Amino acid sequence: MQEELNIAQKELRFQKEEKEKLVAELVAAQAELTFQHKEKQKRADELAVADKELDFQSKEKQKRADELAVADKELDFQIKEKQKRADELAIADKELDFQIKEKQKRADELAIANKELDFQSKEKQKRADELAIADK
Repeated sequence: MQEELNIAQKELRFQKEEKEKLVAELVAAQAELTFQHKEKQKRADELAVADKELDFQSKEKQKRADELAVADKELDFQIKEKQKRADELAIADKELDFQIKEKQKRADELAIANKELDFQSKEKQKRADELAIADK
């Protein structure tokens, strides 16, 4: 009977050692799972930060694109205004050319009229001279 008890005690010690090994393995596995969970959470947090950074960059790029669109519209407006002014200047230039030609035309007409008056004045003087001679 003692021998059976010794064998049973050895068997119980063996089972206890096996259970302790199993507990140690489970603790190690739990620690590994905890580590892996923390690593996955860390990666998830890093991805969330990266996603927020990409979202911010996307919003900044959209903001710049909107600013460029506004600037482009402003430049188009300025170009149209400059073209409008250039057209107005071209019209004013043509008007001035027309006025200059009209003044030159009047100056030419006045020169002709002056020559005509000079001729008439000379003719009158000639007649006056002829009358003066005839009177003598």
